[in-house]
Amino acid sequence: MSNKVINWYPGHMEKARRQMIENLKAVDFIIEVRDARIPSASANPILKELANGKKKLIILSKKDLADETITKQWEESIKKEGDMVLTMNLQADKNIKQEIIKASNILTKEKRERMIARGIRPRAMRAMACGIPNSGKSTLINRIAGKNRAKAEDRPGVTRGLSWIQADPTLDILDTPGVLWPKFEDQKTGVLLAATGAINEDILDIKDIALMTIHIIQELYPNLIEDYFHIEEGIPSTDYLKAIAKDKNFLKENNQMDEKRSAHYFLNSLRKGDFGRISLEKPDEE
Repeated sequence: MSNKVINWYPGHMEKARRQMIENLKAVDFIIEVRDARIPSASANPILKELANGKKKLIILSKKDLADETITKQWEESIKKEGDMVLTMNLQADKNIKQEIIKASNILTKEKRERMIARGIRPRAMRAMACGIPNSGKSTLINRIAGKNRAKAEDRPGVTRGLSWIQADPTLDILDTPGVLWPKFEDQKTGVLLAATGAINEDILDIKDIALMTIHIIQELYPNLIEDYFHIEEGIPSTDYLKAIAKDKNFLKENNQMDEKRSAHYFLNSLRKGDFGRISLEKPDEE
């Protein structure tokens, strides 16, 4: 398997990063959408660099796909960092807009009180909504706006521009494109982002990503992959894609096992939640 660190940072992301920097001074707090299965890998370090002390509301999305016990550990870890956290299924949960407005009112309470004390009528608070590609950020915007305002697709790099929406008379939200960062700190971060669909697959060695993701799952959930795909005990992990091909009868024209098809099948199964509710990192790994 390759030791190359994965990176994907197309030009529109650099443009979006510059726009985010320009607009940060105009917002009162940040809403960051992260994938509940990978809350650390999906946390954009650019936001830490740029936040400049602004309060953050962290949305852990896709809770229906993540391990509930591990997600609770992440919630506690995020709270200890001083951020507010909400865990959501952005597709199915009710009252998402109301929850965001309620959280906004809590985060901006002191600021509004200072305005009132100075005899100023509080204006609508302003938040910047951020998230890596395919984190669920566009779905969140659509749930708040009550229509398909943001283009939500299950592939990275769809939302390109910045736009304001009025969530409520008390809250305006600046929608931003899904942005990664120029260089990942380590290979594992890149693998986790690739495995969950945050990186354009066209640039990846899909077999390497699948095998490395299988290894990550094995550490957290021993025998899960082996039982699911009926993989024989004792075979080397480098042969797992062949074993999946055998289980699913994925054959090339020459009757060889189609490992690339196995890799795509495995990753698509992971993204759909076919293996059950699993997380791919724990807070104590940091």
